Amino acid sequence: MTKTSAKQRLAGSAAPIPTGLTTGAAPLALRRSAADLAGDSASQSSLAMLDRAMGELRAMKIAPFLQRSVECVRTEDAAGAGEWALKALEVDESNPIAWQLLGISREKLGDFANAIKCYETALPQLEDQGEIANDIGRLAFRLDHKDLAAELFAHFFQAHPEIADGANNLACVLRDQNRYVEAIDVLKAALGHHPECALLWNTLGSVVCEQGDPVTAITFFEEALRLDPVHAKARYNRGSALHGLARFEKALEDCEAALKLATDPSDLAMMRLSRSTILLCLGRVAEGWDDYEARLDPHFVGVTQFLTERPRWSPADNLAGKSMLLIAEQGLGDEVLFANTVPDVIEALGPDGKLAIALETRLISLFQRSFPNARIGAHVTYNVNGQTIRTMPFLGDQAGIDLWTPIASTLRRFRTSHAAFPNRPRFLVPDEGRINHWREVLKSAPAGRKVGILWKSMKLSGSRHGHFSPFGEWETVLKTPSVTFVNLQYGDCADEIAQAKAEMGVDIWTPPGIDLKNDLDDLASLSCALDLIVGFSNATTNIAAACGANVWMIGAPGSWVQMGADRHLWYPQVRLFTREAGAEWGEIMGVVAGELAKV
Repeated sequence: MTKTSAKQRLAGSAAPIPTGLTTGAAPLALRRSAADLAGDSASQSSLAMLDRAMGELRAMKIAPFLQRSVECVRTEDAAGAGEWALKALEVDESNPIAWQLLGISREKLGDFANAIKCYETALPQLEDQGEIANDIGRLAFRLDHKDLAAELFAHFFQAHPEIADGANNLACVLRDQNRYVEAIDVLKAALGHHPECALLWNTLGSVVCEQGDPVTAITFFEEALRLDPVHAKARYNRGSALHGLARFEKALEDCEAALKLATDPSDLAMMRLSRSTILLCLGRVAEGWDDYEARLDPHFVGVTQFLTERPRWSPADNLAGKSMLLIAEQGLGDEVLFANTVPDVIEALGPDGKLAIALETRLISLFQRSFPNARIGAHVTYNVNGQTIRTMPFLGDQAGIDLWTPIASTLRRFRTSHAAFPNRPRFLVPDEGRINHWREVLKSAPAGRKVGILWKSMKLSGSRHGHFSPFGEWETVLKTPSVTFVNLQYGDCADEIAQAKAEMGVDIWTPPGIDLKNDLDDLASLSCALDLIVGFSNATTNIAAACGANVWMIGAPGSWVQMGADRHLWYPQVRLFTREAGAEWGEIMGVVAGELAKV
């Protein structure tokens, strides 16, 4: 195999990364606990293993090339390590050590897909497959191949049960698959062998926290800190748990201490983003939005990249007469929430300015009606080598765009304090004709006030479970007399509707002729035709509230959206019901039921 053919072999396994990319957003509300994967393909133990393997190759022609590659790895010259590994492969195309070194090089250069290919080529020929299985598992995890990562980590754990890193990594991927009981079992066994390992205590705390028990999690984080007082992630995680308990000042103290201890750029970006949510909860709005720019850091794990070469807007730029592109970001509900600033952007552009908005396809008709002079189109998102890339094909070559920005960044200019949030009845405009249509349709529902309900999100991974009550907790609300509950819940909800009928004696009426997940423009009209909507914050409640519907939102403590205010700043007509820190869901649901009975 020649050097060129080796490169061709790698290139055949992965699509090239497009040029002209600028980094974008990851969800603000979906912070992962900082109990990340342990181990390093270029660690001292890994390099020692390579040295031992090369001890048998001293007389071979490729030995000097391999040794130069290892030395480059030791000196963090990833590109050089790859070049020397390729030289070795020119001589012996099947040498597993050369492929492993090339994999280390590609991993360090951020080419994770090709790194996996290199490791997989080396794997069948290596005597100790456990170590490299751990390396492949970490890359599979980063590329979001969680099932493969779990299989590889399990292989490594079985081969080396004495290594704490193996248990930690397996527990992390089990946690991310919501297999909490299995993760805890793995960690308990590992702690039996390594009771002084702060890494394991920190990961145990992260699992328990995501199960919805921040109080117990804090105990485990504090044990990690007792064992290792400068453990940055344990400090950060304790702050996150305190945040969930609405102890914001203490949470901020821990987060800032973690920022001083951390050195990894991805950890620093994650921690700064977490600090943004704490600052927002404290009402320090301008500071919070400044820190929220950490989501654009190219080191932030999971960052979206926007395919545009136009100049990036900054809050100091004069927009008058400009052509501006806003790119919606994060989940569907967030795309709606952050559109709160669109009227302000239009005003700043003035009569000679032009606005384009790239957003989720299902929102196009609603936004086009709401902002008739703007150019509205769909963004398209791809995954390339584990990187999320968002494009705006409806704009063509974008030559007419003067400035662009992810839509949430406009908050740094237009929403820097509580007072900057306008008392607008709505900023999205539903179809009045369809509102009248739905008012007629609702007359065919059982008698009583027509109250729409939503009880879950389709994105319930990790800690988001703590933001939604179990459906059984709705019983006190659903038994409110003189109310017909109208199903607005998108996705598969047949089991809950059947449960309401069988266990609570309540019929939840489903409106005919509408796809609650995809017909979002019509959903906006239906929402405005109802007397009231009660539910947790998700895409539907945000659409309804943005259109001026009467909405009661139920939330968990520590929600950044409230930003320390006693009202919903984004949607002035919305009434908030927030569960107290440490309280059971039944308490706040009882309050909602009591208030509903009074209406």
